[in-house]
Amino acid sequence: MTTVRREAFGRMPAEQGGGEVEKFVLQSDSVKVEILSLGCIIAALETKDRNGKFSDVVLGFDTLEGYTKKHPFFGAVVGRVANRIAKGRFTLDGKEYQLFLNNGPNSLHGGAKGFDKVLWNPQVLPDGVRFFRLSPDGEEGYPGDLKVWVTYTLSGRQLAINYQAQTSKTTPISLTNHAYFNLAGQGSPDVYDHEISIEADSYLPVDDTKIPTGEVAAVQGTRFDLRQPVELGKHLQKFHMDGFDHNFCLQEAQSPRLVARVHHPPTGRTMEVHTTQPGIQFYTGNNLDGSLKGKGGITYPKHSAFCLETQNWPDSVNKPHFPNVLLHPGEEYNSTTWLMFNTA
Repeated sequence: MTTVRREAFGRMPAEQGGGEVEKFVLQSDSVKVEILSLGCIIAALETKDRNGKFSDVVLGFDTLEGYTKKHPFFGAVVGRVANRIAKGRFTLDGKEYQLFLNNGPNSLHGGAKGFDKVLWNPQVLPDGVRFFRLSPDGEEGYPGDLKVWVTYTLSGRQLAINYQAQTSKTTPISLTNHAYFNLAGQGSPDVYDHEISIEADSYLPVDDTKIPTGEVAAVQGTRFDLRQPVELGKHLQKFHMDGFDHNFCLQEAQSPRLVARVHHPPTGRTMEVHTTQPGIQFYTGNNLDGSLKGKGGITYPKHSAFCLETQNWPDSVNKPHFPNVLLHPGEEYNSTTWLMFNTA
């Protein structure tokens, strides 16, 4: 049985358009999740350890103020296009589009004011909440009026996130949630004692601006082979890695499949990711540097969280051999990711 509660969370600053931000609390007997109408942000997610003790396992802020200042997309839905587009440029039907460059020479996660920084219209469901917004033609340089729905539903130990969209003009679209997880509990100093596996036979090598080179490389015999669980800290040490920030290529499938699993032996918490998407970005919080004060006044140092962002492949709009990222008028974009929390 899931209960859903809505409450006021704060008001946007006038220079950011004002408007009331609401918080929606979804609760089952084993998971409690708090979601904001700003950016569809997962602001908290509490789950049990093996002794039945609840801890909040996502990074974020206690108050709205934290989310209205610059932060690394904590818990937010990002779009229109998650991840990077090279030089913020693409051509459709002979017309070139230029996006805002907010990540060195590239456009990242929708641009200067992407889906993470806007208010969405909420609708309470019996077991969750659905958010809607219209992204107008030309917003952040993208073509077409895009209607978008993001639906969170909680059932027992499983949080489902469904993304739907319709457009008036052909546009690239790839939506994901950018939650930062630490299964020891947010505020724990690192995720080195987490064991991770990703069901991917290949990954995308990137250039020095994190844009895929176009090669689809086999993980076999490389540091990217995570098909069997590895302990993160030891793995990074063994391969002298600064961390992961890479897209892993998943088997294309219409039906959901298990694509990643993270286990935290000290608490027994596990998280499984199931999705219909063709890719998953594994990111180990390499750019966290302790400068942000999060919940409870705790700072978040490097490697204090991981992200598993289900997505289309980065820069697909410029790489015809990558999975199709274009949505045409009359079609529907529809993608679902399931997060399953257990103890082992």
